[in-house]
Amino acid sequence: MSGTIYDLIPHEEEKQSKPPRYMSKFRQPVKEEYFTHKGDYKTMGQAKVPAPTTDNFLKKHSKEPKLPDKTEFKYPDDDRKRPMVPAKDDKPLMGLKTTKNFITTNAVQTITSVPKKPEKVYVDTIKGDKNLLVPSGLEPVYIHKKEYGTTPQYLTRRQEEMKRAQEEYNAYVAEHFRRGAMQQLTNEERQSILDGLKRNWEEIHDQYQGLSVVTDTAPKKNRKERMEAEMKQLERDIESIERHKVIYIA
Repeated sequence: MSGTIYDLIPHEEEKQSKPPRYMSKFRQPVKEEYFTHKGDYKTMGQAKVPAPTTDNFLKKHSKEPKLPDKTEFKYPDDDRKRPMVPAKDDKPLMGLKTTKNFITTNAVQTITSVPKKPEKVYVDTIKGDKNLLVPSGLEPVYIHKKEYGTTPQYLTRRQEEMKRAQEEYNAYVAEHFRRGAMQQLTNEERQSILDGLKRNWEEIHDQYQGLSVVTDTAPKKNRKERMEAEMKQLERDIESIERHKVIYIA
């Protein structure tokens, strides 16, 4: 609260005046254009309706299309001059003349021609319906091919490639033998290794047969899985040695 005496004098309340409303300068032209000729003939029709006449009614065939007038058809070349029909005693020219005797020529050609071979057919119905035999697949036409009975080219190429690869491998092995870096197992050593692998497989297999049928504990399950893995590895080793007759050791 201020301590001046002027606060005791009553003051008039000042009212805030609003700014004038915005009015577009195009308001009046737009209004005039909008209301000009709006709704003419909307409900009452035309201002002046012409009176109907007595002859203005729908007549028969009045809506059918009008076709052009019929005219006689004429070909474009009607005006050309056609040749006269030859007389009965005229002998028209027949073109070039020849001295060839067609009867003799046809007779000689027929005598010297090779008779046509009958087509191979087969009958597949009781009514005697015939079908060609060659395209049906029942005739072994492949035996008449030029390359029948010969080795295919791709097999010949494959054999040559295998032979060349074997020669390169033999040369590689001979070079390592010469250097002393590789040794070849003898048949006795190979057979001894093979017999040892088989004996090991049989021993593990006997132990595997003696296992309990129910593997209800972790040690039983682990032992069974370990023995199965050892037998599979021995089987792979035995198969690898039996498949390769020659074994080298580096």
